[in-house]
Amino acid sequence: MDIAVVVVTWNVRELALNTLHSLFDDLAGSGLQAEVYVVDNASSDGTAEAITSEFPQIKLTASKENLGFGKGNNLAIRQIMSGLDLPKAIYLLNSDTITQPNATRTLYDTLMAAPRLGLVGARLSYGDGSFQHSAFGFPGLRQLWAEFFPTPGRLIEGRFNGRYPRALYDSGKPFAVDFTLGATMMLKREVIEQTKGFDEQFFMYCEEIDWAWRIHDAGWDVQCIPTAHVIHLGGQSTSQVRPQSVINLWTSRLRLYRKHHPAWKFALARLMIAVGIWLKARHEQHSTMRDAYHTIYEMTLKS
Repeated sequence: MDIAVVVVTWNVRELALNTLHSLFDDLAGSGLQAEVYVVDNASSDGTAEAITSEFPQIKLTASKENLGFGKGNNLAIRQIMSGLDLPKAIYLLNSDTITQPNATRTLYDTLMAAPRLGLVGARLSYGDGSFQHSAFGFPGLRQLWAEFFPTPGRLIEGRFNGRYPRALYDSGKPFAVDFTLGATMMLKREVIEQTKGFDEQFFMYCEEIDWAWRIHDAGWDVQCIPTAHVIHLGGQSTSQVRPQSVINLWTSRLRLYRKHHPAWKFALARLMIAVGIWLKARHEQHSTMRDAYHTIYEMTLKS
C-alpha cells in the first residue's frame, strides 16, 4: 500500500461526504494504492451512517465520545500501523476540504523524492478561491503581540506574524516551513514511527504545531507544496461551539508555549496573554464570549 488516508469527523455530514467524494475522485486517477479511514467523534447528525452508506469501502470507527482532533487521528494511525500491509505514508485530511485534481499524488511524489523530507502539506484556498495561508512559522512572542496589540498590516501578513510570502506560494516550487496547517498533513511512515503521532494532551488546536516541532527536532524537513491544491473551508466543526472553541484554543496555546519555549519566554508569553485576553473581555459585547474570555484569563493566571 502506498498511502492510508485518515479523516476525522464531527457533525459535518454533508461536508464530510463532499470531502470523501473529492478524495476518491482524485485517488481514482492517481495510480496510488490507498485505503481510507474515518474516525467519527460521536456525531449526532448521522455522519457515520451516511459515510457507511455511501462509502462501504471505508474503514470507519464510530467513537462513542468526542476524542478531539489529535486523539481521533491517533486512533486511526494505531489501526493502520498494526496492520500487515503498512503504507509508505499516512495522509491526514480535514473533513472540510475539497481535494483538487492530482493533489494527493503530487504530495506523495514530493514526499517520497527527498530522503529527509518527513511532512508535506498542500496549498490551501478558501471556498471562494481566495488565498489562504497554508503553513506558518512556529509561534513566539511576536505572534502574541500581533494577536492582541496594534500592529501594522504589513507585519501581520509577514514573517513577524509567522506568515510566509505570497511569492513562495506563487512560485509553484516546494518551500521549507516550520509547520503546515493541520488540514493537510502527509507524513512518511518512518516519521510516525519515530515521533509517535499527536500529543493527546492537545484536545483541539496546536496539535499539528507540536507534532511538526517534534518532527523538526528529530531531524526531518517539512515543506509546503504549492502545486498540490486543496480547498479548505475552515472551522466548520468548531464554529458550532465558538465560546468553548476559544477556550480550547488558548488552553492549547498555553500548553504549547510551556512545552516548547524556555521558562523566561513562557512567563512573558503568559503575561502577554493575560493582558490581551483581559482587553478582549473588556470590549466584548456578547455575554457568552465575555464569560469565555474571563475563563481564559483565570486559566492563564493559574498556568
